[in-house]
Amino acid sequence: MSLERTLQELPCLNETLDGSLLASQSSKRQKRTACLDAENTPQELIQNWSPPHKHPRVAADKGKENEENVFVLARRPRRRRDSLGACWDRLPDELLLRILSCLSLRDLLRTSRVCKRWHQLSFDESLWQSVDLEGKVRLGNALGQVLSAGALRLRCPHTSIGEPCFNHKEQLRVQHMDLTGCTVSPEIIHDIMSRCTKLQNLSLEGLALSDGILQSLAKNPQLVRLNLSGCSGFSSETLAEMLRSCTRLSELNVSWCDFTSDHVRAVVSNVTPTISQLNLSGYRQNLVLDDVRRLVERCPDLVNLDLSDSVLLTVDSFPVLQKLPSLRHLGLSRCYQILPAALLYFEQFPQLQTLEVFGMVPDPADLTGLMKDLPRLRLNSQRFTSIARPSPSWRNTGYMWGLTCRLVYRL
Repeated sequence: MSLERTLQELPCLNETLDGSLLASQSSKRQKRTACLDAENTPQELIQNWSPPHKHPRVAADKGKENEENVFVLARRPRRRRDSLGACWDRLPDELLLRILSCLSLRDLLRTSRVCKRWHQLSFDESLWQSVDLEGKVRLGNALGQVLSAGALRLRCPHTSIGEPCFNHKEQLRVQHMDLTGCTVSPEIIHDIMSRCTKLQNLSLEGLALSDGILQSLAKNPQLVRLNLSGCSGFSSETLAEMLRSCTRLSELNVSWCDFTSDHVRAVVSNVTPTISQLNLSGYRQNLVLDDVRRLVERCPDLVNLDLSDSVLLTVDSFPVLQKLPSLRHLGLSRCYQILPAALLYFEQFPQLQTLEVFGMVPDPADLTGLMKDLPRLRLNSQRFTSIARPSPSWRNTGYMWGLTCRLVYRL
């Protein structure tokens, strides 16, 4: 009884104990709930419940200069290709060729070393249509490369030419070529000429040739001007065959060649009848009156004729020459069988404009009197002939037959 009463006298003990335990548990739940309710994002939850992050190490060198400066390694973002603007690699070939066409020969060769694409474009045939290599001491592989690149006009007078190296075995595209006074063997000339079929103007003045070279020239039916002045090494039969094949010849210079009388007869008997300018000077004992008659009968359209240094010609040739209705220019220099007084006969040539008689009138007073007696004619106006020559012999113009070259070699 006393124990039960004692327990009854403490009525709040159980309630207080139970209430305190429940209160502590409920308070903990409320704190957690408040914490969860206060969070807005999972990232904040992770930061609160995760251990603290380690700070990255900073690389700094020792020294006073780097105490205040902090260097951090970082990766630079890659720039987009479109933001770089115009790029050479993205330009089309047509535009690059247009740019390369403005370069000089030296700069074009330097550009060809940049890359494979530029090397291929630098030797495009559109850039090498006209090349002037005058002044280059020796040509070897360069000549073959220029011709193989598709050159249409090539000028390299007075140059030493070695063995050319051609890039292909196809026919060359060259149409106008000046090899005047070059130091070159007949074999190399034959190698070049055997690849040519489109020649229109050609000068081989002063070179030693061969029958094979003239046979190759015969395969150029479009040949208009041919300068063989001072050449040697070919037969009269091959010369006649070549002249019969070149039916479009307008100007021919075969002066001072190593000719015999057979060579002279081959020229006057086989040259195309439509020729307008012919230089047949320098054949002292090989050109006779019969050759002049045959020439006048075959070529009635001659406008410019040079028969200088033909000592066997006399005044008997004047009536024959008078049969040329279109004759404008006549050369009779150093034809010593013709007396100065006989030159008055040319007053009967109504179309004649110039008369070259150097060495025939030694006295200046007599020459002045002759000029007064022939007022329509210009006497001794041109000492050297220009028939079929690429440029006037008395001046170096850089032209050949009135054509210029874009790429010019300069020392």
